[in-house]
Amino acid sequence: MVELPGGTFRMGSGDFYPEERPIRDATVGSFWIDRHPVTVAGFRRFVKATGHVTWAERPPEAADYPDADPDLLVPGSLVFRKAGGPVDLEDYTNWWAWTPGADWRHPEGPGSNVGGREYHPVTHIAYADAVAYADWAGKSLPTEAEWEYAARGGLVGATFTWGDEFAPKGRMMANTWQGEFPWQNLLTDGYEGTSPVGTYPPNGYGLSDMAGNVWEWTQDWFTTPSAGRPCCGPQRAADERFPRRVIKGGSHLCAPNYCLRYRPAARQGEAVDTSTSHIGFRCVVRV
Repeated sequence: MVELPGGTFRMGSGDFYPEERPIRDATVGSFWIDRHPVTVAGFRRFVKATGHVTWAERPPEAADYPDADPDLLVPGSLVFRKAGGPVDLEDYTNWWAWTPGADWRHPEGPGSNVGGREYHPVTHIAYADAVAYADWAGKSLPTEAEWEYAARGGLVGATFTWGDEFAPKGRMMANTWQGEFPWQNLLTDGYEGTSPVGTYPPNGYGLSDMAGNVWEWTQDWFTTPSAGRPCCGPQRAADERFPRRVIKGGSHLCAPNYCLRYRPAARQGEAVDTSTSHIGFRCVVRV
């Protein structure tokens, strides 16, 4: 972990998506934060110690999903499927597929595994799973303000965690999507999916993967559900049964033509029952 002193900073952005506004002063106390997202290896140690069964490994309750196909009320998770060509970006089902048997051990579904990905961020983690890990580790999930303060790395008003230029001198600084989402990935950064933590340069506070790779849960409620289109996922329904928490940082699926959210100010509301192949987390300890 890295210890950060408390302070006041300018939070948010007025240049991109509506839910990032307004720019305001935010103050945080001193805290420690994980250098990188929790890895597959780290989560495996937690599961071995506690026997925790993740949300994706449990069958959904029929009462929570009254309109669902009963045959799909089985353990599973959302898995990204690359499209074969340009698609309607208003319809997330063009690239997300509910996949029975997908979970943190089987990120692409049955037949897949995490062999060789021990130091990639763990994925298919619902909010309750992240909280359970944090409790076991004697830590907490960060607030949105703590997360953004850490992601900025001491820079004031910069677009990215490393500055204002996306790829300084042609160097890729994060695991994001290059090309036309969701069908053309140019792989300029070298990765089709997640990447090992610490692959790209850390920010000014020595923190890795504060942009791209995987979205990260925070403990804050998402309080502006009507602001903007969510990135890569469904719109909030009026009768939604599960509340939403803020996730930060963007992921390897974020692309300029659809989801330019690999920035400190970027934010999204994610339903707490959601687990996908691009959501993970990291933890803090408050002084």
